[in-house]
Amino acid sequence: MAADPIQLRAGAPAAQPLLPDSRGINLFTADPGYRALLGLYLPPALHAHLMPEFERLGALAGDELDALALTADKNPPELQQRARNGEDRQWIDKHPAYRRLEEVAFGENGLAAMSHRGGVFGWSEKMPPAVKYALTYVYVQAEFGVCCPLSMTDALARTLGKFGDPALVARYLPGLISQDMDTLVQGSMFMTEQGAGSDVGATLTVARREGGAWKLYGDKWFCSNADAGLALVLARPEGAPAGTKGLSLFLLPRSLPDGSPNHYHIVRLKEKLGTRDMPSGEITLQGAVAYMVGDPQRGFVQMADMINMSRLSNGMRAAGMMRRALTEALFIARRRAAFGKPLIELPLMKRQLLKLMLPTEAARSIMLYAADELAKADAGDEQARRRVRILTPLIKFRACRDARRVTGDAMEVRGGCGYIEEWPDARLLRDAHLGSIWEGTSNIVALDVMRAIRREGALDALLPHLNAVVALLEDGPLRASLGAGLQRAAAFARHTAEAGDENHARQAATGLYYAAAAAILADEGRRLGAHGDARRMLLAQLAVQHRLAPRDPLDGDAGSAREDALAAALLDEQPVASARVAQLLAL
Repeated sequence: MAADPIQLRAGAPAAQPLLPDSRGINLFTADPGYRALLGLYLPPALHAHLMPEFERLGALAGDELDALALTADKNPPELQQRARNGEDRQWIDKHPAYRRLEEVAFGENGLAAMSHRGGVFGWSEKMPPAVKYALTYVYVQAEFGVCCPLSMTDALARTLGKFGDPALVARYLPGLISQDMDTLVQGSMFMTEQGAGSDVGATLTVARREGGAWKLYGDKWFCSNADAGLALVLARPEGAPAGTKGLSLFLLPRSLPDGSPNHYHIVRLKEKLGTRDMPSGEITLQGAVAYMVGDPQRGFVQMADMINMSRLSNGMRAAGMMRRALTEALFIARRRAAFGKPLIELPLMKRQLLKLMLPTEAARSIMLYAADELAKADAGDEQARRRVRILTPLIKFRACRDARRVTGDAMEVRGGCGYIEEWPDARLLRDAHLGSIWEGTSNIVALDVMRAIRREGALDALLPHLNAVVALLEDGPLRASLGAGLQRAAAFARHTAEAGDENHARQAATGLYYAAAAAILADEGRRLGAHGDARRMLLAQLAVQHRLAPRDPLDGDAGSAREDALAAALLDEQPVASARVAQLLAL
């Protein structure tokens, strides 16, 4: 066999090192602290039962699903209007890569079913919310688009089960929680209208009683999962009052009981910045048959149940995307050198990686804590319900905004290649912008945090719980500074809410979010410290230092020695003993 002529050429340059390629890593095991962290939120038997499933999904997400997501993103869905035999019939063509991504989420992992029935992964009972969010957190690190219909299907099943007529539930719930792709019925919500937007009370869609059935007329401007088998829709029955109080909630099937298509039309699909593989479209309702869900005077309140679950899911997805971005950044920084050193040893890179790690870990802790509280709330704990009421808009607001910055800054670590679409960074950045818009923009959701404080006393349920976990910390600098920061953040949020000061709603929500995150991180570190890893207490210290404490931005010496030490302890993602953590906190 002849030698490569390039290698024979005199003076040929040596082969250049290849860019480290993360394709094929296990996204669960590449996150060393996640297994132990889940042990704080899952019952021991369930934790042990599910670890092989987490490892399997992590391997899929880092390899097959990552490749499929890249392909699906480049091949968006297409709306078809007529069959080849001339029949006027609408359907949406989705690329086989997207179909496979659906199969893994809905079918193989039962992510939309596990909160509603037993049998998923051979577990006889339905699983707590923390399992669903924790697994989807791994899945979304590969694929974001499918997570939207996944979330809406899960949330629709919950809302229908809570408020729907038993006959309606019996007819439609089994399809929503099926793992058989042939019988699965995906869900959606058709709520946004062009003239209403965030002002849902301005909804113009009308419900008329015709021939013993409700018929819907109007236009819905932004409908994700546009060909879903079922959708929840807000409409105003004729004669109902204006505003949200006059809206009723309806279940809209894609097909009528006789198999014929319902009377609504997909006008077009949207060309979006992100989630390109998932069909979002405009819908015209032309006398579509629908079924009223629950109390006709409480349609918006009932729809809010689905919206809030979607908001919590948005926060979880933001947390997952930040983790993928951090994993990619750490992978590159540990394997690539510049100026004679690995990137991770360069001072500015250390600071950049810490700035990625803090919001990533804060979002994950809030996600798991909120999921734990949701389980208590669903069991009838009123205080937990009020905590979920404020945690949901908090994570939707702050984690989704943080994800935009984290994915952008992580892209820089890969450099110019990160900007190229064949790597995951660009898609993560595009998809990350969605969370701050869907189910309420940042302004709307920050105001909802204030509303939860002012109208429902949600802060009065959350603050004592956070104070209690701070009180369990050993007496020392973290306990003192965290306690003070928590009180200041809570006082500012309470004043802003009670004064109706909309100008500072976002600032107040941000402070409260990071105060809550710091308390939860510190508590997790304390509990995991008993098993040899108190690292999360160091993240709590970073949250206090950079998000809660007053700082002079021009004082270059403030906290720099401590920060260097924290970077050394945190960036290799290995266990740090409680005694070492205590030494670092005392710096």
